[in-house]
Amino acid sequence: MSHADDHAGTRRDFLYYATAGAGAVVTGAAVWPLVNQMNPSADVQALSSIRVDVSGLEPGTQLTIKWLGKPVFIRRRTEEEIEAARDVDVSTLPDPEARNANLPDGTPATDPNRALPLGDGSEGASEEWLVMMGVCTHLGCVPLGEAGDFGGWFCPCHGSHYDTAGRIRRGPAPENLPVPPARFEGETEIVLG
Repeated sequence: MSHADDHAGTRRDFLYYATAGAGAVVTGAAVWPLVNQMNPSADVQALSSIRVDVSGLEPGTQLTIKWLGKPVFIRRRTEEEIEAARDVDVSTLPDPEARNANLPDGTPATDPNRALPLGDGSEGASEEWLVMMGVCTHLGCVPLGEAGDFGGWFCPCHGSHYDTAGRIRRGPAPENLPVPPARFEGETEIVLG
């Protein structure tokens, strides 16, 4: 074996590595736009978290906003609505789970587990605020507020009745109205997302 044969082998190895490296760069350059186009657009990212001023809501009133393309009900409940929701035996509900994104899965659907607590940890008023996705869990219709047999929400499309805590009580809907990720920031601003 001569010294020239050793040298030829290293040139051949260099050409293999250079070709493989160039191929990897070209493949990456071709694949990157395909992967990047799957990222959410700027307008979707901007809407992934929104702030809602609720200082104008009086007890017994509701605000409907749009978040991620779906309606969200923000209700400031009266003492009567809170009492009616507290008096319900969770074991009698068609869906006994809270369906609250702010709590672990499997949490019981008691009224405090469905309500949004104030950010400052205040006692008493913690069950006053209810924030829920305004989409019926049966076929995606938008329920009417302050309606139905339980004084909460009623979906006229197929007859689902929700109580004052947004829990399904009668009708074809299989689950409670879901509570989205939400929190109070200060005393008058709710952050969704």
